[in-house]
Amino acid sequence: MNHLLRSSAPISDTGWSELDREVQQRLLPGLAARRLVDFSGPHGWEHSAVDLGRVAGIEAPGKALRAGVRRMLSLVELRADFVVSRAELRDLDRGAVDLDLGAVDAGARQIAQAENVAVFHGWASAGIVGITEAAGMPPITPGKKFADYPKYVAKAVETLLSAGVSGPYGLALGPDGYTGVVETTENGGLIVFDHLREILGGPIVRAPGVRGAVTTGVARSAGASAA
Repeated sequence: MNHLLRSSAPISDTGWSELDREVQQRLLPGLAARRLVDFSGPHGWEHSAVDLGRVAGIEAPGKALRAGVRRMLSLVELRADFVVSRAELRDLDRGAVDLDLGAVDAGARQIAQAENVAVFHGWASAGIVGITEAAGMPPITPGKKFADYPKYVAKAVETLLSAGVSGPYGLALGPDGYTGVVETTENGGLIVFDHLREILGGPIVRAPGVRGAVTTGVARSAGASAA
C-alpha cells in the first residue's frame, strides 16, 4: 500500500522526483545527531517500537509468581505539511529549473531540527530522554568568547573519560556556535575549529536545534553538555 497516497496527488513522476531531491538536499545536512550516535534504519512502515532490553515489574496473577513487562520505546511519526503551487509543478514538467520550493525547504529543516532536539535534549511527550538528560553530568558553562571553547571542550572530554566513556569524541554545535567557532582564531593564529578537532579526535557538526554545545563519545549514547 502507498501510505503517502502519491498516486492520488496531481503530481507527475518528474514532480515527485524533484520534490524528493529537494527534501534530501535540505534534510540530510541538518540531521546532525545521526553523525554522532548509533543510527539504525529505515525499518519500514510496520516497525512500531524499539526494544529497550529491560523489564518493568508488574503484579503477578499468583502469589508464587513474579511478572515483568518488556519495556519498549514507541517510534514517533513526524510530518511537516507544505504547499507547492500546481503552476510551479507544471512549469517543472515543461523544463523549468528555478522552482519556488521554499515551503518544502522549510518543512525539511523543521524535521531535521526536531530530530536533533529530541536526540540531544529529549522529547518528554514522546517518552524520549535526550543525551544531555541521560548523561547525568552537570553542564559546563562556557564564556562568551569562542576562542575559549577549547578549554571548555577539553574539560568536557575529561569528564567523559572519568565516566569511562572512551573516544573519539564529537561535538554538536548550534548554528550560531558553529559559525562562531569556524570564524574564530586563537592567539598565535590557530583556528579554534582545528584545535577542537585535535582535542576531540572526532567530528564537529552543525546541529540546528542544539542549545549551546554537546560533547559526546562518537556512536555512543553518553554525553557532556556545555550550555
